[in-house]
Amino acid sequence: MSSSLSSQAAPADVLVVGAGPTGLLLAGDLAAAGVRVTLVEKRAQESNLTRAFAVHARTLETFDARGIAEALIATGTFMPGVRFFGRGGIDLSRLPSRFPGVLLTPQYETERVLEERALKAGVVVRRGAEVAGLRQDADGVDVELRTADGATETLRAAYVVGADGVRSAVRKALGLPFPGKSVLRSVMLADVRLTTEPPGLPAFRSSGGGFAFLVPFGDGYHRVIAWTHGSDLPSTAPVDFEELKAVTRTVFGTDYGMHDPRWTSRFHSDERQVPRYRDGRVFLAGDAAHVHSPAGGLGMNTGLQDAANLSWKLAAVLKGTAPESLLDSYHDERHPVGRQVLRVSGAIVRGVLLTSPVTRRLRDAAAAAAVSLPFAADRGALVVSGIGIRYPAPPGAHPLTGRRAPDLPLAERAGEPTRLYEALRAGTHVRVLPRGAGAPPRQETGVTAVTRADARPTTLLVRPDGYVAEARDLG
Repeated sequence: MSSSLSSQAAPADVLVVGAGPTGLLLAGDLAAAGVRVTLVEKRAQESNLTRAFAVHARTLETFDARGIAEALIATGTFMPGVRFFGRGGIDLSRLPSRFPGVLLTPQYETERVLEERALKAGVVVRRGAEVAGLRQDADGVDVELRTADGATETLRAAYVVGADGVRSAVRKALGLPFPGKSVLRSVMLADVRLTTEPPGLPAFRSSGGGFAFLVPFGDGYHRVIAWTHGSDLPSTAPVDFEELKAVTRTVFGTDYGMHDPRWTSRFHSDERQVPRYRDGRVFLAGDAAHVHSPAGGLGMNTGLQDAANLSWKLAAVLKGTAPESLLDSYHDERHPVGRQVLRVSGAIVRGVLLTSPVTRRLRDAAAAAAVSLPFAADRGALVVSGIGIRYPAPPGAHPLTGRRAPDLPLAERAGEPTRLYEALRAGTHVRVLPRGAGAPPRQETGVTAVTRADARPTTLLVRPDGYVAEARDLG
């Protein structure tokens, strides 16, 4: 028989479920804004497992706006691009960003940096408890938690965010469908040492019978992702290391002296998206809202952008500086992005899975031709990196409205930020004034005013997540 730890714990402003990257970033943002946050995670111990490893440019910009980008970059390897088929790939070195490339680092490093920030900001972390049910009313949400020994507890919060992954207990408690289908089954993962370094890392190759992908972590280990046609073992089945090496040899002609695995796992890849990201006072983010193939390394990055989009809106509503209707824009802005990520990653993985030698040669030729066209190559880089994401703007709005704000240099003043993303570290909207415009006509509550260093006569109001809320050309 279960016992009750307490009938009602002290209320929180926001209860975040899931201490992966999405939940950690969201909780840290909210706490930094002065919101009372409890973060619940069913894992009793911090996980040292590592699934995601690619941190794209837009995510690094998001971390830069929180002052943690450099700490994460120090843990991994920065690459100028990614390769998919044959000579086809995406050159990220020309991105209009402070971070023109992709950072390869284990997911546990991303979680470590985000958790340190969250704890420093005052997030209360509850481990070893999972959601057993929830009820919401006009004023808040009651969440029933259950520990491993069967004890139960009820927490109340004004809002709840489910960032608890593909098997989200929050999504199930809401009764929301998760339509889609399985794409790949029994994909093998491992972190290994190699005797011989493969040329042209990250290294990817596919054949009619499967594929293998090798990527360095910078700490002496490499991630191996391998799959063979017809494999149908469950995700819980252990990885046979000899099988992993055999698939790698089949695809590359060598296993590069693979040895000393520190971690192995299997997973199956689905393409699914929840119809709506908001249900009353409950929101879904990250893999709880959308899941897709790992092709392109887009999953974790998309979840982190969900968190950055939602956090400032929740904080503004809770502090009374924005109407509750602002929260509807989370679904309106992020659901189309999730749908696009499903399309992009799905197209990549279907290209990988082609079995006919003829179609694979056509695929490789088409990919090589596409990246040779500057417009197509740059467009692909903007999509994969997240730099090109644009949110809907009202009719007649300035062309910059809804776009990501570039990291503009600011007029140099003693003790003040020298670029826009340093100014965003205040966690507020930022009003960017043209050079020579002087002080803003009136003091704006919750807005940091800065002056751009370039000569462009454009005033911007930049949201805390780095997107342009308003723009106006002077003169």
